[in-house]
Amino acid sequence: MDLEIRGRSAVITGASKGIGRTVAERLAAEGVNVHLVARTVETLETAVSELKDRYGVDAGYSALDLSVSSNVDRLFADYSGTMDILVNNAGAIPGGSIDRVDEPTWRQAWDLKVFGYINICRLAYARMRDAGHGVIINVIGAAGERPSPGYIAGAGGNASLMAITRGLGGHSLSDGIRVVAINPGLIRTERLVTILKAQAEESLGDENRWEELIDPVFVPGEPQHIADLTAFLASDLSGNTTGTVFTVDGGSSVR
Repeated sequence: MDLEIRGRSAVITGASKGIGRTVAERLAAEGVNVHLVARTVETLETAVSELKDRYGVDAGYSALDLSVSSNVDRLFADYSGTMDILVNNAGAIPGGSIDRVDEPTWRQAWDLKVFGYINICRLAYARMRDAGHGVIINVIGAAGERPSPGYIAGAGGNASLMAITRGLGGHSLSDGIRVVAINPGLIRTERLVTILKAQAEESLGDENRWEELIDPVFVPGEPQHIADLTAFLASDLSGNTTGTVFTVDGGSSVR
């Protein structure tokens, strides 16, 4: 299916690997020009080179730590191109109960995942409003739908971003903008493997047995599942969709 977004431009954060990298690939495959944002220059250079060669799109990058507010300002000052699509994807909040996650860890995680999203949304919305169109897609996380005490910082951060998405997107069509979110559940990424290896070392005494911890019936999703939905939501085929959150977790949040 041709999503008819060829020639549009997207900024994608957390784009050097995992879900963000797969989203960049999916959009580029549709002919979207992409600007990747992450911290590591080497991985960004490799990704940009591959996307240009494979899909013939314009591709660039900004190597920035978006937990620093001034770097968000810098991103928007340096990126002067059209921003038809924004995909907020940067950040991972560590697990732990409320007595295990200390204030510095909590604040550092929220500076990137929560305030980073908010700051980027603020500037992207203004730019899109001036242009008269745009789509903001926040990739958040299913923990905000089903909070647990063992992931208290993540659940709280995700829930706040869900509320912000709904509040902003509920009236954004008057400015020609759509704001939506995707809540991935467990997705087979490098980060998930790292988490499972640590759990396998603790519970089984061998990190190489991490695959034994995967539910054989309800297996983790793939980054491509999130990328495909992102591309559809970015297109005009989803033109009446705003202010809502899509959960992609294999049904785990309702089991």
